[in-house]
Amino acid sequence: MATATFAAGCFWGVEARFAALPGVLSTEVGYAGGTTPDPTYQQVCAHRTGHAEAVRVEYDPDEISYERLLTAFFDMHDPTQKDRQGPDVGRQYRSAVFFHTPEQEAAANAAIRRLDEGGRYRRPVVTQVTAAPEWWRAEDYHQKYFEKHGRASCAS
Repeated sequence: MATATFAAGCFWGVEARFAALPGVLSTEVGYAGGTTPDPTYQQVCAHRTGHAEAVRVEYDPDEISYERLLTAFFDMHDPTQKDRQGPDVGRQYRSAVFFHTPEQEAAANAAIRRLDEGGRYRRPVVTQVTAAPEWWRAEDYHQKYFEKHGRASCAS
């Protein structure tokens, strides 16, 4: 088993998309990349913590590669939007790859280079690639949100 952590906007939809991939064993939503210990959703949404809404993915590398997870990550959001995704605006919605190994860091940077050089987007990719920080699990009502409540807007 291996761990990957991504931020790509509202964590409800990101979690649901990763959970549907074959080889993904579990997902959990939470907060990463900020300075406030054990933040609440309200604090994160109030822009006082520096944290991003993120998804931690446990996966079997024999069934799905990290590169495939990166492809899914870049396909599920617009990595050229700084601190937003669609109607969701704020630093908590930034695009980020939080790497757990040097190999993940290299793969993320290579994927970004390919996207920038491939002409898929008119603007450059602004996805941050940083070492996985301390993980703060989001409140229970956010876990598997779409499974519990159906699809809804992610706007806060």
